[in-house]
Amino acid sequence: MTLGDLVRGKVGASMRGNAAFARRRLSGDCRTDVFGLDQQLLKSVILPVLRPLSQRWFRIQVSGIENLPESEGALIVANHAGVIALDGLMLQVAVHDCHPKQRALRLLAADLVFDLPIMGALARKAGHTPACPTNAEQLLRTGELTGVFPEGFKGVGKPYSQRYKLQRFGRGGFASLALKTGVPLIPCAIVGSEEIYPKLADLEPLARLLGLPYFPVTPLFPHLGVLGGIPLPSKWYIEFGEPISTSEYGPDAADDPITVFEVTDRVRGAIQQTLYKRLETRRNPFTG
Repeated sequence: MTLGDLVRGKVGASMRGNAAFARRRLSGDCRTDVFGLDQQLLKSVILPVLRPLSQRWFRIQVSGIENLPESEGALIVANHAGVIALDGLMLQVAVHDCHPKQRALRLLAADLVFDLPIMGALARKAGHTPACPTNAEQLLRTGELTGVFPEGFKGVGKPYSQRYKLQRFGRGGFASLALKTGVPLIPCAIVGSEEIYPKLADLEPLARLLGLPYFPVTPLFPHLGVLGGIPLPSKWYIEFGEPISTSEYGPDAADDPITVFEVTDRVRGAIQQTLYKRLETRRNPFTG
């Protein structure tokens, strides 16, 4: 078989898949779970749209995928950065495309995401949900692979001078959740996301006026307008660390502040250490 035959075969398979998806939509076949995840839309539309950004623009390299469970529930805990939270979307693509079972990552996101027109609806269709204990517990108890960014807006909106320095992990809610449900915690370090929109300043009055957590000034935005919104093509690395078991503590440990703090600190330390190790071997933010 020639390369041309192989390419034509893949294109043909993709076209047949798209046609089947269109037929199911036109017939009213639109199945979702209780949180709104639309598996058909995710695999046929959302992931294919994101994949070129992951594979060609950021050239994401993934390691440690074997640390993710094959089918059981687990909580992936990752660092957060980039001004615009593209890291969550890229993490979902990485998990789906690299995991042998092509698992869907269910992200716990801020309420602001779901208040946005169009984007909020798409986030739900992609399987994500507002970050509240009830939602998170239900996802984990039903065996879903769930992701959380404990730094929240503090991580995404931090200045470039603080890049790859983890912000406070809140009150350890994610650790309490894992202890309560007995699922493993998987530290995840993302390198490359800090360079896509280097934040040089924050126009706080304008942010308050618009109801945003911050209004960034980067080397290209707002000076170049819409063009300033194009992310810089940094080289990304996503590394999943060894799972941290919580089952030996027992569910009652979720109410013990000392245990929650210890588990939180252990996960945070694992992520920070991996970030530093990866940065030591990286020659250039854009070439790797």
